[in-house]
Amino acid sequence: MNKYLFLLVLFATGLQAQEFSVGLETTYVAMGDIGSIKSSLNDSDTAPTQSWSQLSDDQRKVLSALGGEWDTLRPWQREKMLDIARDYTKMDAEKQLRVQRRLNSWSRMTPYERENARVRFQQFHALSPEKKDELRKKWADYQKLPEADREKLRRSSPELYYDPDID
Repeated sequence: MNKYLFLLVLFATGLQAQEFSVGLETTYVAMGDIGSIKSSLNDSDTAPTQSWSQLSDDQRKVLSALGGEWDTLRPWQREKMLDIARDYTKMDAEKQLRVQRRLNSWSRMTPYERENARVRFQQFHALSPEKKDELRKKWADYQKLPEADREKLRRSSPELYYDPDID
C-alpha cells in the first residue's frame, strides 16, 4: 500500500512519479512539471543574460516568485523561465494559476530539491510508454477517491512530503 500512497501523494502535490526496478528493489521517482526542463545543464553562450531589472513589467509580473533569485539563475534556467513568461498570456486561467503555484513551489525548493526534481523528470521521460501509461492509470484511480480517503492516505505516511498549496 505504501508504494501506491507515495505515487498518489506525489501526484497530489503536482509532481509526477514513475516506478523503476533496480535489481530486486523497486523505487519510485518524482518529477517537477514547470514545463520541459532542459536536458543540458551547460550554460549556453546564446542564453539570455538579462538581469531582473532588464525584464519587462509583464515578464516580472509572471516570474515574480523568482524575483529574489533571478540574477543567480543559470542562463538556461532564465531562458526556460522567459519561455514560460512569453507563453503565459496564451494560457487559459486554470493553466496560468497552475504555473503560478508551481513557480512559487519551485522558488521555495532548495537547490538539492530542484536538482532531484530535474533528475527524476529526466528519468521519467526515459521510461517506456507502457510504464508511463500504467502510472497514469494509477493516478486516475487515486483521483477518483473521495478527498477524505486521499487525506487519510497522506496522513498515514508522514515521512512523505506533502504541500497542500500545490495542485
